[in-house]
Amino acid sequence: MRSLLLLALFANLAFAATLDECREHKRRGRLAEAKTCWLALTQARDAALQAEAFWALGDYTAANTRFQSAVALKPKDAAVRVRWGRMFFEKGQRKDAAALYEEALALQPDFPPALIGTAYLASSGFESKAVELAEKALEKDPKLFEAREMLARFALEEYDEKRAIEQADKALAISPEALDALIVHATVDWLNDRPGTEWIARLEKVNPNYGEGYAMAAAMFIINRRYEEGIKLYRTALDKNPDLLAAKSELGVNLMRLGEEAEARKLLEACYEANWRTAQVVNTLRLMDSYKNFVTFKKGMLILRVHKKEADLLKPYFETELERASNVFEKKYQLKLTRPVQLEVYPDHEDFAVRTMGLPGLGALGVTFGNIVAMDSPSGRKPGTFHWASTLWHELSHVYALAVTKHKVPRWFTEGLAVHEETAVNKEWGDRLDPSTIRAIKDGKLLPVATLDRGFVRPSYPAQVTVSYFQAGKICDYINEKWGWQKLVDMLKDFATGKTTVEVMESHLSMKTEQFDKDFLAWLDKQVGEQVKGFDAWRKNIAVANELSKAKKWDEVIKTAEPIVRAYPDYVDPGSAYELLAEASEKKGDKAKAIQILQAWAKVGGRQPETLKKLAALLEEAGRKREAAETLERINYIYPVQDDEYHRRQGELWFELGDKDRAIREFTAVVGSKPGDVAGSYYNLAKAQRAAGLVDQARDNVILALEAAPSFRPAQKLLLELSK
Repeated sequence: MRSLLLLALFANLAFAATLDECREHKRRGRLAEAKTCWLALTQARDAALQAEAFWALGDYTAANTRFQSAVALKPKDAAVRVRWGRMFFEKGQRKDAAALYEEALALQPDFPPALIGTAYLASSGFESKAVELAEKALEKDPKLFEAREMLARFALEEYDEKRAIEQADKALAISPEALDALIVHATVDWLNDRPGTEWIARLEKVNPNYGEGYAMAAAMFIINRRYEEGIKLYRTALDKNPDLLAAKSELGVNLMRLGEEAEARKLLEACYEANWRTAQVVNTLRLMDSYKNFVTFKKGMLILRVHKKEADLLKPYFETELERASNVFEKKYQLKLTRPVQLEVYPDHEDFAVRTMGLPGLGALGVTFGNIVAMDSPSGRKPGTFHWASTLWHELSHVYALAVTKHKVPRWFTEGLAVHEETAVNKEWGDRLDPSTIRAIKDGKLLPVATLDRGFVRPSYPAQVTVSYFQAGKICDYINEKWGWQKLVDMLKDFATGKTTVEVMESHLSMKTEQFDKDFLAWLDKQVGEQVKGFDAWRKNIAVANELSKAKKWDEVIKTAEPIVRAYPDYVDPGSAYELLAEASEKKGDKAKAIQILQAWAKVGGRQPETLKKLAALLEEAGRKREAAETLERINYIYPVQDDEYHRRQGELWFELGDKDRAIREFTAVVGSKPGDVAGSYYNLAKAQRAAGLVDQARDNVILALEAAPSFRPAQKLLLELSK
């Protein structure tokens, strides 16, 4: 009887409720009234209206069913497809949303709501075409203030506050109650430590419960790496509207980023139970479940979290490098951290991606969230494609740069410093001038320093992010070379006051940024100009050299490859002219020249483990054992996994050379590599420990050797000697 009364009530409400009325309640922040209105609209006869109602109520399954029916009933209606696509986009189902937008545009070309939908979609991946699509929607409908609000938000994402305000004002000129435009104004104020009172007062008059706006502002703070302030804004968003599951999931993910895992789990589980089972929520919860497979090591203010399957192997290397970098940066940045630094190392790249973005597919090697750094393990990448130590120094420099500036530093400057630090610690580290960057230089695509941030946030061509890293790093190299390191630190401290790139550059370098750009490009041309000029010839001749190598025409390989190396010495990737030239020299019986070439390759930054092993073997054969050991040690910083043999050989070389500490380190790595020869590995470690005077540790390890092979005579003998 009660259910019949409810149905009758909904039927009566549905007769009175309209879509516009429900939306108006929502826009005015009348949440209870809006919910009642949406409930009534679920009983409407129109499937599209039912879909809107169920969507608003969070019943995505029912909404999806109704949208399917609506499209079947109105196959030529582009608007229904757009709304269905918007629902999928909200749930993070980008492919489904894209397909529906394409269908809508096929039915009605340049349909403004479809263009807006595709702009949102492009924006979620920080694609440059997001701006183009929003502008195109405005061309078709100049009164579409939502497009102006989007452009304002895009400008904020690109750190262009002036343009953001201009677009927000244009939106407000169309509609004085454009809520997101008001939030953009307030966000600009908040980012500059102003209260934003005027804009919030206007917002409250229209909608006192506009949590979506605070969530948008929170996202801007997250983009600016101001995580704690972003988290506060997400909390405010949920105070305004506790039903904002998108904001709740973002709050959970960002709490996780700062190490607040207990509260993060609680929030994400609440989203899951409320059927907000986006890929972000599901993947993050799965990752948190996997933490039982990680082990944590603490040493003073430093924390290392490593997967237990490779903890024994990686701990000595990562812990040592983390401590070394921390000591160096404390002096360089003139700052002693007051909170612990946690480094997390992920053997599965997709786990690392989820840790940092909430979704798979991240292309980066490491990410810094305040005092927490997450990065790939060497085992998470193909050998030779990843220099983990370089990445560690890069990311840890962010910890200090963010702390010095209270997270108020332009992205280009902190990334530039981090790239600079990679080669400051070791000239062999860091990425080299790659073909995509050469093309950008040739085509004049380097950005002015005043707008360099855009190259990181919304690239206009595929390689622009990589190019921007290179350019930012070179700018910091240039400033360091011309004005000294202290100038970079002084600039960093000035960013903490909220000054812009233009203000800081002109204040500290006593020149306009336009003049700086000219001077920098002239300096850069001296650095890389010859390689840029020789690139086309290199590209042509490297192919010829490879064909000659396949044909085993060694004299011709040498003749062709030598000028290629000189033309583009930074190219050290697989198939480089260095390797072709070294192979040809060795085949001709000139091993000394092969060694010389491969050593040059290594010093420029060559990082293929197999090539380094080959060089070490040639050096050892030539009786140059120390150089052989040092060559193998390079691999420790590149790919120290899944290969106990090179650790063993390195340990033997260091032992022969009398370097007991490094011998112990390498024999310990052999044991941590789960070697086939367990007894021999423990025996070698015990032997090195004995030589270093570590008798008790040596005894423990020789016993482990005998447990693995009771009749192993060298171990028996060593145990007797240790027992005397």
